Amino acid sequence: MFVVNNFMMAIAQLIDFLLSAYMWIIIGRAVISWVNADPYNPVVRFLYEVTEPLLSRIRKLLPFSMGGIDFSPMILIMVIMFLQSFLVPTLKQMAMTLG
Repeated sequence: MFVVNNFMMAIAQLIDFLLSAYMWIIIGRAVISWVNADPYNPVVRFLYEVTEPLLSRIRKLLPFSMGGIDFSPMILIMVIMFLQSFLVPTLKQMAMTLG
C-alpha cells in the first residue's frame, strides 16, 4: 500500500504547487492591471489568457459592481487558499491512513 500512499502524497504536493503558482499568476495579473501594460506583450497576454476564464466566471456570479474595482482576483485567491487549506491536507491525511 505504500505505492498508493506515495502516489496520493505526490498528487497532494503537486496540487499544492499548482495552486500556489496559479495564485502568483493571479497576483501578477492584478498588478499588471494597475499599470498601463502593453497588451501585445507575451507575458501580459499569457497572464490574461490563463486567468480570464476563471475570473470571468466569478464576475458573472458577483451580484454587484463596486465603481470599477474588480474583486474577482481577491475572491479567486480566497478560493485557492481554501483549497490549499482543505483539499491538500485532506489528500495528505488520506495518504497517511492508507500507508
